[in-house]
Amino acid sequence: MKKTAITEQPIHPVLAERWSSRAYNPYKLITDEFILSLMEAARWSPSCMGDQPWQFIIFNKKDATQWTQALNCLSIGNQNWAMDASLLILSCANKNFSHNDKVNRWSQHDTGAACENICLQATSLGMQAHQMGGFDVEKSRQSFQIPSQYDLMSFIAIGYPLAIEEIKGELLNREKEARKRKPLREIFYINSWGVQSL
Repeated sequence: MKKTAITEQPIHPVLAERWSSRAYNPYKLITDEFILSLMEAARWSPSCMGDQPWQFIIFNKKDATQWTQALNCLSIGNQNWAMDASLLILSCANKNFSHNDKVNRWSQHDTGAACENICLQATSLGMQAHQMGGFDVEKSRQSFQIPSQYDLMSFIAIGYPLAIEEIKGELLNREKEARKRKPLREIFYINSWGVQSL
């Protein structure tokens, strides 16, 4: 199902086509080549001093035990639909710079940029991605032995879209909901806070 953004100004199609669907084809798995492509997109994200503070843990549905363990870290509401995704990716942000071990206050920002690159690359490959904040951080940290110097940022569900005629019930209603954004001129100022023009 496509739900292209209705924009006030033209933007690149891959940006307009990216949206956070919850309806995945549970039988169509993602190839290793495409998984590496997603990670390559993350690798080329911008970061402060080129530090690349992100680290990702990939859970592939083909590895059922580990994938199920990751799924069980999600909130129940997210589990209900993410169970059909092919991949779950846990994004983590290193709190410190790698070159001097000093606090990197931009690490979460930079990791978010890398996550968006993953989502856009998934869209360009005919897949869909949905980032989730609804998960148990401590359970995830303990389950996957994540060092304390990393902040756990989000899980990303990735997979192929489910055909609209196969989507049922409440999930169908959610998928058909109109996409909403603030009006364009409410999200920026010119030269100083509160100053608008253009």
